[in-house]
Amino acid sequence: MASSLTKDSASTSGSEKTFFGHPRGLATLFMTEMWERFSYYGMRALLPLYLIAPNGLHMNPATATAIYSVYLSLVYLLTMPGGWIGDRVWGPRKTVAIAGGVVMLGHLVLALPAEGTFFAGLGLVAIGSGLLKANISTMVGHLYDGPDDPRRDGGFTIFYMGINVGAFAAPLVIGTVGENVNWHLGFALAAVGMGLGVAQFLLGTRHLDERSHVVPKPLSAAERASTLRKSMIWLGIAAVFYIGTVVTGVYTLNWLLVPITVAGLVIPVVVLARIKRDKELDQAEQAKMSGYIWFFVAAAIFWMIYDQGGSTLAIFADSSAENSVLGWDFPVSWYQSVNPVLIMALAPVFAAFWLALNRRGKEPSTIVKFSSGLVLVGASFFLFLAPLAIAGDGHKAAAMWLVAIYFVQTVGELTLSPVGLSVTTKMAPAKYASQMMGVWFLAVTAGDCTTGLLSLAGVELNGSGVVALQAALAVLAGVAIFMYRGKVKTLMGNVR
Repeated sequence: MASSLTKDSASTSGSEKTFFGHPRGLATLFMTEMWERFSYYGMRALLPLYLIAPNGLHMNPATATAIYSVYLSLVYLLTMPGGWIGDRVWGPRKTVAIAGGVVMLGHLVLALPAEGTFFAGLGLVAIGSGLLKANISTMVGHLYDGPDDPRRDGGFTIFYMGINVGAFAAPLVIGTVGENVNWHLGFALAAVGMGLGVAQFLLGTRHLDERSHVVPKPLSAAERASTLRKSMIWLGIAAVFYIGTVVTGVYTLNWLLVPITVAGLVIPVVVLARIKRDKELDQAEQAKMSGYIWFFVAAAIFWMIYDQGGSTLAIFADSSAENSVLGWDFPVSWYQSVNPVLIMALAPVFAAFWLALNRRGKEPSTIVKFSSGLVLVGASFFLFLAPLAIAGDGHKAAAMWLVAIYFVQTVGELTLSPVGLSVTTKMAPAKYASQMMGVWFLAVTAGDCTTGLLSLAGVELNGSGVVALQAALAVLAGVAIFMYRGKVKTLMGNVR
């Protein structure tokens, strides 16, 4: 890290160290996020493969896809309570430190060779990731002097590069060890990665802004007691219910997976309905929320397909792809490094492209970018039909078919995801400004829970008919947004 620290010639003292011209605390948060993403994406690359492997849990692909999808949905679902805990209970810094410890513990539990502890480990990683994801970006913002600080956007760009560096390296290291040496040793390596992130965070915490140590809106004594009481009641109800299913012998994995998938679909609807029905919102804010629902539903469809890159596509690659280049074989988990390396390569190109079009007055609107992202993710699954047909004829599909699918999906992600984040902040009612980012993550939850529910219902997601249906749904959603762009633009008001 020291080699990345440079002298800031613009500092008043002339000797204050910075991180590529940014506050030194950015180095701490960059490295923490990089190692957390290293552990997260490494374990995620192994997860579906371990679930179906004969020397793993040896589940069928549908169950493996359901578990994978439920796990992803939980990570994003838990960002909302994670943000609440940071705001009301511990403050961002303490929450991130505890979250890192929970993630590390979860990976260590995953490293134990037992099915029961495996699911406990998954739960711990999801809880820790939700806590960390909701608060670490807040601390990046604390490093700058408000939203008008000219360094702010650059700081977040550097920070997000840490995400992709970790995501790129993880499958190459953790995936290789997990697949070729021992699954549980791979999970243990993810724990080591998170341990390095926690150590980095604790050592560098002195460089963070003082606001990161503060609880913005601490609970009163009465609120704390009420929250604890309600939490214990719900925890008790869940414990009694699940102990009852085990004692009576009726418990199966679906007793756990189905309620989570249903909750992941119901909670986003309830949250959006609650905001939409809030009588304190003025007419313009109500209209913007109506327009935002279009984007939310479209995003859920996008993520439903996109996140199958780690489950449906990975399981297909494991059984039906020729995972080699020029005669050199590579682990299936390495496919999960394709997206982050493409993101790092293409993100600057897209940023420059949009800027060049903007200067000419030809930059596409938010609606056009969003609809393009949906059409592209649909096109990626139409492309998936080709390797499915090759495998259906009894041959192995070439690795480049899968790389091409990931390429199209990445272009779609760069078209839709940054725009979705931006439009969420712009269309958020003032009363819900801090909560709306959590609402955006609920779109990911809804998409992944839809995948999980389909898998639990016995739908074969890598069947040609289902793949074509999903592709058509995404393309039609993109076309619908484009066709009704006038209506959506009116609802958006002054947001462009």
